Amino acid sequence: MADQKTKEKYAELALRTGVNLQKNQALMINAPIEGADFTRIVARKAYELGAKDVHINWADDELTLLKYENAPDEVIEDFPEWRVKLYESYAEDGAAVLSIRSTNPDLLKDIDSSRVAMANKASAQAMKNFRQYTMNDRITWSIISIPTGDWAQKVFPDKSRENAVASLWDAIVKIVRVDQADPIAAWDAHNETLKTAREILNRKKYTKLIYKAPGTDLEIGLPQGHIWKGGSAVSEQGTTFNPNMPTEEVFSLPHKYHVNGTVASTKPLNYGGSLIDNFSLTFKDGKVVDYKAEQGEETLKHLLETDEGASRLGEVALVPHESPVSQSGLIFYNTLFDENASCHIALGKAYPTNLEGGAAMDDQELDKHGVNDSLTHVDFMIGSENLDIDGVLEDGTTEAVFRNGTWALNVKGD
Repeated sequence: MADQKTKEKYAELALRTGVNLQKNQALMINAPIEGADFTRIVARKAYELGAKDVHINWADDELTLLKYENAPDEVIEDFPEWRVKLYESYAEDGAAVLSIRSTNPDLLKDIDSSRVAMANKASAQAMKNFRQYTMNDRITWSIISIPTGDWAQKVFPDKSRENAVASLWDAIVKIVRVDQADPIAAWDAHNETLKTAREILNRKKYTKLIYKAPGTDLEIGLPQGHIWKGGSAVSEQGTTFNPNMPTEEVFSLPHKYHVNGTVASTKPLNYGGSLIDNFSLTFKDGKVVDYKAEQGEETLKHLLETDEGASRLGEVALVPHESPVSQSGLIFYNTLFDENASCHIALGKAYPTNLEGGAAMDDQELDKHGVNDSLTHVDFMIGSENLDIDGVLEDGTTEAVFRNGTWALNVKGD
């Protein structure tokens, strides 16, 4: 179980390395009500670092479930304008945004998936302008997690609630390097490792990646001028921050029209409180033309039908199988963690910053370059110790990028 000192170190890491809070900057925190004690630690430290304002948006799983069970459709499909204005006003003011994601993975398993899809789409449409601030790095933002009871018991089903929470704290603390003497220095070193990997890939300028694994035979075309990113990012104001903690990935964007073949998932996907598991997608000219799932197929159908871009890819990410998340041996049922155990791809919107000059392009220009647009962006895991990836160079030659789930390239710069 994480003691007070450990939680203080984690809070400081989230503020200094995660959002890199600046003096006289406002901070908005999205947090679960069950994590109020930790959130208060973050707020206090934020003020100590010079924050001019700390605003908390509380979430409560039980109240969320009650709403889905009882509210009429017209309420479910309405995203209040005041909430949009709240987020946009903080973004316009240059606030940092810290999200603590700790939802029960099974929260909405008994709710009609069409109602969940309705709410997700309404939220995505209403928050489209705000999302431009994060996906274009116009502000600093970061996502972390802390244990909550229901989530912990999903990860550790054979333990009591108290012991499950303690075990999940232990796992998270280790994975985000808070167990080290100086977590901030450890993250600085980790970011340098990821920087080396992305620089090597950027020099390669692959035209496509070819994936082979059980159930997977997929070719992903990469747009000319694509950029690999990973680890820390830099905001429009020049502030370095870490969008995801943990993060073990380097990522870029696929060409929205040049994806062909079939890909199989290797870990469950927790999508808005519903699980999709053991699923596969078949692509033709970038678009999903067939799909199946052992669990959550109806939820997957609604996800793919969110809009035209939801059935195309917006991200391709490389993660070695020996990452700390993978080595924990745990399935977290939380994409923030599970995506950092495994190579993954994402359905939906691409990050414009993954294309040279992309952040300054309008929608038509981005489309011309093969950059996907959508209301949604959903990562799912396709990596394992059986995954091989080849990269095709500009002259048509092919070389190994991954073998048996790990780097075949020398990304450590030895």
